[in-house]
Amino acid sequence: MSGNNSTDLPLDLGLAKDTIQQASRSKRNRFRRRYLLVLLIPVFMFSGAVIGMYYQPPGLQKFYALTGLKPGGGADSPIALPPEIEMPQEMAETLLATDVVGLARLIPRGDVAIVAAPYGAGDARVAELLVDIGDVVTRGSVVARLDNAQALNGVVLTAGANLAVRQAILVQTQSTVAASRAEAQATLDQVRASAKEASTNLARTEDLAARGIATDASLIAARTAAEEAALSVTRAEATLARYTSIALENQPDVVVAARNVAAAEAELTRAQMDLSRALVQAPIDGTVLDILATPGQRPPLEGIMEMGDISQMMAEVEVWQDRIATVQVGQPVELAAPAIGQSLRGKVQSIGLTVGRQGMISDDAAANSDARVIRVLVSLDESSSKIASRYVRLETVARIDTGASQRIGQ
Repeated sequence: MSGNNSTDLPLDLGLAKDTIQQASRSKRNRFRRRYLLVLLIPVFMFSGAVIGMYYQPPGLQKFYALTGLKPGGGADSPIALPPEIEMPQEMAETLLATDVVGLARLIPRGDVAIVAAPYGAGDARVAELLVDIGDVVTRGSVVARLDNAQALNGVVLTAGANLAVRQAILVQTQSTVAASRAEAQATLDQVRASAKEASTNLARTEDLAARGIATDASLIAARTAAEEAALSVTRAEATLARYTSIALENQPDVVVAARNVAAAEAELTRAQMDLSRALVQAPIDGTVLDILATPGQRPPLEGIMEMGDISQMMAEVEVWQDRIATVQVGQPVELAAPAIGQSLRGKVQSIGLTVGRQGMISDDAAANSDARVIRVLVSLDESSSKIASRYVRLETVARIDTGASQRIGQ
């Protein structure tokens, strides 16, 4: 039994070694295949991403619609594709190869103007609306009042009263200075008379002293009185010179009082200007398009009302950046507006100078919202402008006939 076991043992070890080697080779082969699969995963993912972006299959679109995500929304510079524009059948049938199509919006001349609360209105509320939708107003007209009018009017009254007090003080100061000048003149005349009398008395005393009639004491007293009178004259002349050297309105006391009056006038002017904070004025000549606030409400951030000059309607067209080169000023434009059941016509008035992000997009969550466009301003003709004046901000499809100038030239 032991012999058989010793004989079979090398054979068993050899078989085990072969089995181990085969298992090792099998594991290495499986590892290589797995490694290759790992390397192919990025390739498959990149290919799938490219195919999905290019074809945008319905399943992908539904996924974006359900999740609310937007293609390129997570990137700082997403890849923008030209927007898909659904055109009315009648426009599609007349579309030429040279035409440029873009989404458009009807706007009044100069666009919609926001009528906001005056600067510094603070916590004031709307007290009264003085216009209705559709009213035509001129620039500077008062269209609404705020409830801070009473408080601001009180400030105006206080400033007016303060000005009246300062004006009275000015008049009083002028009168005081004029009286002081007259008093100084009278004082000078009086001391001059006294000095003349003292001088005459001194001459008489000196004559009497020379004849031995007057005493030395009398002579000394006469001389002292004459000197004091002369000094009084000098002092009175100096006092009068203070009032006569400059005009009455340039006297220091009068100047100070006049400056106080000017300060009070400035305070009243500022209070009157502040009173305008209670008045909401129209910024342009135009028509009231919409009212965004009600009496008692704090003026909204978006403004109290909207205005626009609808006497001349315009259209703002967003043209894809690689199609703008053929667009020129003066080219005819057709605006398809299915909402009003007819087309509008106009001409290209101006072309924007900057490339911006698309502002008019569809409601489809999977639609591209990062298209780069240039805004073209179209002026509608008289009949179209009259129709469009009732549909401010209506979105339409614009067809710019960029081949019109070439056909006219031929």
